Amino acid sequence: MPAFPFTAIVAQEEMKRALLIAAVDPSVGGVLVFGDRGTGKSTAIRALAALLPKIRAVAGCPYSCAPDAPAAECPHCAEGRGKSHLIPVPVVDLPLGATEDRVVGALDLERALTRGEKAFEPGLLARANRGFLYIDEVNLLEDHLVDLLLDVAASGVNTVEREGLSLRHPARFVLVGSGNPEEGELRPQLLDRFGLACEVGTPTDIATRIEVVRRRDAYERDPEGFCAAQAKPEKALQKTILSARERLRGVAVPDAVLEAAARLCLALGTDGLRGELTLMRTARAAAALDSADTVALSHLRQVAPSALRHRLRRNPLDESGSTARVARAVEEVLGAA
Repeated sequence: MPAFPFTAIVAQEEMKRALLIAAVDPSVGGVLVFGDRGTGKSTAIRALAALLPKIRAVAGCPYSCAPDAPAAECPHCAEGRGKSHLIPVPVVDLPLGATEDRVVGALDLERALTRGEKAFEPGLLARANRGFLYIDEVNLLEDHLVDLLLDVAASGVNTVEREGLSLRHPARFVLVGSGNPEEGELRPQLLDRFGLACEVGTPTDIATRIEVVRRRDAYERDPEGFCAAQAKPEKALQKTILSARERLRGVAVPDAVLEAAARLCLALGTDGLRGELTLMRTARAAAALDSADTVALSHLRQVAPSALRHRLRRNPLDESGSTARVARAVEEVLGAA
């Protein structure tokens, strides 16, 4: 069954915008989506992957290396590159119950037992290279897997030292997580690794709820026909993403925008400088999506909530939520829209 079209998703504009920004510039650092069950979180992530154009990869490479820029750490491409082919952008699910061997890779037992060879069987991190690693209920992920993800997300390389194996391979992916905040909080170290954090909620107006149900029912009754009807807007959005990627490098960030980003982070008391860096990268990608050559304060205003709401310290004297605190700071520092 084809994935539900991205352009057919009703409402949830902040989530859709964040995913598009991550698709334009993976260096933003991934997307975390928290909200109620049944609000389209998983649907949107899989729809985005289906929307993106196929990528060219070295044929036979388990890490899907690009033929024109193979990773230095790739043990397959180090032996010499062969033919290339087009493949869909990888979207790999990391289930909560996955073992460490399943995630990082391990000794290929079949080859070890039948041929007596020590060979590496790539894991989920290998399959996710150059694509998306999706973790549903990310706040319930076991601590030892969180530690693994933190190391790999920071370096872009998976290092395996076990069972007589010593190997490094590329593992650069966009980390996407979703969950329900009522089921537990995310560890601060992993929370900080997500560039953007979005909040989604159940629609409260009748018209939106009816449209969601109508579209989902039409898709389930005739998936091919429904997707065919959305082919034109899907193609147009794909062209917008490709154009934004090409434009991204040339988008200028004026000093006034950088100063505004720094003032905003100071006003909110964010730790370190990751807040400013993420704000800058996110605003630049947003400008590229808008076909702009220069980042404006309006772009900063637009992306500030998703870039900063998960970086705030707890303030026992302020009972308002993080989204309200960011909105208040944006108005104080940047002025009303």
